[in-house]
Amino acid sequence: MDKRKTYSFTVPGALPLGVFGSVVLLFASFSGGATRNQGGLLEALNIGFLAYGHGRNLGMLAYWIGLIALVLAWVLAARQVIVPHLRGEMPDAYRRIRTMLIAWTAPLLLAAPLASRDVYSYLMQGAMVRDGFDPYTEGPAVNPGPFLLEVSPDWRNTTTPYGPLHLWMGEGVTRLVGDNVAAGMIVYKVISVLGFVGIAWAVTRIARKLGGNAALALWLGVANPVVVLHLIGGMHNESTMVALVSIGLLAALHQRFHIALILVGIAVAMKATALIAMPFIVWLMVQHYAGKASFAKQAGVFVVSGIVAVVEIVIALAVITWASGLTWGWLSEITGNSKVINPLAGPTLLTDIIAPLLQVINPDISYNAVLEVLRTIATVFMLVGLVAVWWLSRHNARTAIMGTAAAYQVAFIFNSVTLPWYYVSVLTLLGTFRPPSWLIKLATGASVFIGLAFASDGNHQLYNWWWVLGMAIATWFITQWALAGWPQAGEKEDEKTKKPSPARAE
Repeated sequence: MDKRKTYSFTVPGALPLGVFGSVVLLFASFSGGATRNQGGLLEALNIGFLAYGHGRNLGMLAYWIGLIALVLAWVLAARQVIVPHLRGEMPDAYRRIRTMLIAWTAPLLLAAPLASRDVYSYLMQGAMVRDGFDPYTEGPAVNPGPFLLEVSPDWRNTTTPYGPLHLWMGEGVTRLVGDNVAAGMIVYKVISVLGFVGIAWAVTRIARKLGGNAALALWLGVANPVVVLHLIGGMHNESTMVALVSIGLLAALHQRFHIALILVGIAVAMKATALIAMPFIVWLMVQHYAGKASFAKQAGVFVVSGIVAVVEIVIALAVITWASGLTWGWLSEITGNSKVINPLAGPTLLTDIIAPLLQVINPDISYNAVLEVLRTIATVFMLVGLVAVWWLSRHNARTAIMGTAAAYQVAFIFNSVTLPWYYVSVLTLLGTFRPPSWLIKLATGASVFIGLAFASDGNHQLYNWWWVLGMAIATWFITQWALAGWPQAGEKEDEKTKKPSPARAE
């Protein structure tokens, strides 16, 4: 008799693995996250030593364990739910993904800031407005207090690039909580969650309107670990901005163009990148009012629609600027964070490659000089790319939404600074328009790579070349395994992915 033991490995379910990861992230956030410099929960419980030395190291280790579990859970959701659903084997996929999303994000509602200290800057900027300072001309250092102690030293003398809505919101938060850092973070967590819910609500409806797959859109664009980590964990203002743009695009698909433009205008008052969506709403207006008309009528409708779009967005901006009592100074500060250096931005990546080679020829050539030149060149390429994408997106509603996502991607490739949460604007739309399988695989791999690139305190691994190489290889294998069996053209798919909605607007 053969008495040799056999061992088997059971792949865990995506739902419990993700919950495990989120719970670990919750506890890790208080000792290994973007922890406070003074005060905080651990100090209040007289166990503040866990935020320093070996305690912090254990917290950071727990962060990586939790994050890896959450990322793998998301990948498993593709293999266990999305791929079978697209092959027609799991009709309740949307309900399953929605349940996972709720379960994965619930523990993070109680977490301290993760992977970024930006929320402390938001509180500081709001307090500056509250106390009579101008964040567009002065740095946080002019207003010492509890909030300043939590702001990263890199930003203590830097003006803000955000719009008046961001500062007005921050002023309201700090008037509500005073100088209580913990209470301020709780309010910003609520704001971030509301934006996150708005994104989920809009994205699935955009997918249905375009005849896409709501389960795929929810999995790729909302349950995505990049989105969950940086919107719920990091509490970035992208949550509000992307929610407003997403709801605006949904309104435009339903021919509620004035509502759409006002929402985008409000989003621009939060962050200028929201403006990228405006030209694509203009295409939707042209398609609705002159879709089958002569070229002359289409041209006329285009001009009128463009003027209306600009006027309504400017009105929204002007009203918010006036109501908040702020100025238009943010327009000159949009590039104020250009000191950030990481290879997610195309000009920086090229500089990392080119500058050392040029310095071999001429040691006097500085890295910053090369970077400045390449950023200028990249700006030209960005403008050309945005115009090209916009023009190619003129045909129907699907291409307009597709073009919006592509335009954001063009902007982030050529932008002077790109941070992981910027990609939320791309990811949230990517699953709505029946994307080809190669694009889904690319987005999945990129999400795994970027999702694991940033540490609990906001530092990244992108200059650790062994990590980059190893993660690139691992990401490729993980993606191939997770999406094995993805239906190709002509194979059986879920009916909802093959047939447009009767309400499809094209």
